[in-house]
Amino acid sequence: MSAATLTWPRLGLGCAALTAPGVDGERNARAVIERAWERGIRFFDVAPLYGGGLSEERLGAALDGLRRADYVLTTKTGVTRPYAQGATPPGSTKFRAADVWDFSREGTRISVQRSLERLRTNYLDLVHLHDVDGHEAECGPACETLGELRVHGSVRGISVGSNGVQAPRMLLELGLLDAMLIAGRYTLLDESAEGLFASANTAGVHVIAAGVLNSGVLAHGITPNATFDYLPPTSAVVERVKRLQAWCAPHGVALAAAALQFVTRNPYVSSVLLGPRSVSELDELLDAFAQPLPTGFWEGRPAMTEPNP
Repeated sequence: MSAATLTWPRLGLGCAALTAPGVDGERNARAVIERAWERGIRFFDVAPLYGGGLSEERLGAALDGLRRADYVLTTKTGVTRPYAQGATPPGSTKFRAADVWDFSREGTRISVQRSLERLRTNYLDLVHLHDVDGHEAECGPACETLGELRVHGSVRGISVGSNGVQAPRMLLELGLLDAMLIAGRYTLLDESAEGLFASANTAGVHVIAAGVLNSGVLAHGITPNATFDYLPPTSAVVERVKRLQAWCAPHGVALAAAALQFVTRNPYVSSVLLGPRSVSELDELLDAFAQPLPTGFWEGRPAMTEPNP
């Protein structure tokens, strides 16, 4: 079965947050994955970048023994970091200081092979070109290699995982994609990727939405620790979130429920990835996704005046 003919689950588990160190981190990761399976999730997305391979190892161990045809498994290539290391390396204050990008043919082959081994599988439903933004001119060899692996069968489809719209647009126009993973650019606060969706649909390219809570500000609203795209929200974002909260509150609708269901109601979006750090967060997100919304709720949605925050 190719990525084009795959039935995409509506919700998936993104495993970026399942990299806490030590035995407790390992137990937590397994508990989240097992709870996701228990609640019906059959789509799992990971990357060599997450913990430098640690998240892939934990996911592979948790899924081991389950029938491979019963779930969708996707990973990424193009950027990684040292094993078991977080985004800010020890002894440094610079975010992503140790990350290394490599879209070469050999680097891509090695990356995919290591992912297959860590995930304990003989094929991947998709491999995303990871964080290719700013590296568009370098990703040609990786695309060629993934195309060869697709013919071989160890990779069923080629995708791009991006926090922007430029790289997905370029690769879509080149006809290289089976899917695209858009993080944070189709949400209640930022719909900048929506212009790609109709063209993707026409080309048979599946759209996977991630980061739909914009790193947390759409989960619980404006709090002292709220972040938008992993940074403190600007005054414009704060104002817009407050408008969204004022819209939800009279209806008794959680902001997270509106944020999740806004994305899933778009017919062009095949799947939405959730990225919980714990079982309680996963349950909260799944309950929000299932919360009934009152009739006419969407007609009252406040206008967002700028295209992006």
